[in-house]
Amino acid sequence: MRVGFGYDVHRLEAGRKLILGGIQIPYVKGLLGHSDADVLIHAIIDGILGAAGLGDIGTHFPDSERVYKDIDSTILLKKTLDMIKGKYLINNIDCIIVAQEPKISPYKDAIARNLSKVLNIGINRINIKAKTEEGLGFTGRKEGISAYAVVSIIEKSIDSCT
Repeated sequence: MRVGFGYDVHRLEAGRKLILGGIQIPYVKGLLGHSDADVLIHAIIDGILGAAGLGDIGTHFPDSERVYKDIDSTILLKKTLDMIKGKYLINNIDCIIVAQEPKISPYKDAIARNLSKVLNIGINRINIKAKTEEGLGFTGRKEGISAYAVVSIIEKSIDSCT
């Protein structure tokens, strides 16, 4: 088994959609970024890449590339899965979304279901938690949202172990 850790943060801005885990969350602001700025999926991508020893999201999907402008992050997640295909399987994912607002709890199940579908793993292998910052820091001031993800992967077959 291998473990990777992912983190991402984006600023909240009026006029943008708020997308978390591939799900649109109703809110007066959305996350600003080169892509759709889905901090949760970006953290998961970094966790997968880290576990597989493949660098980070910026290496594979740089914001200098126009092809990634406003891209749906689930597409990037699928491309990341293609990178580990045949070598590793995702064992489980544990995530934290940090946001003062909006409340994430009502959307955790929908996010987990969507990630389960995109990742093609059982929903019981995905855990989504939501935290506020109790008014502290940039997230507490409602300036942005961050996400953390721990991803464990396993070798696809025992024969591939070295």
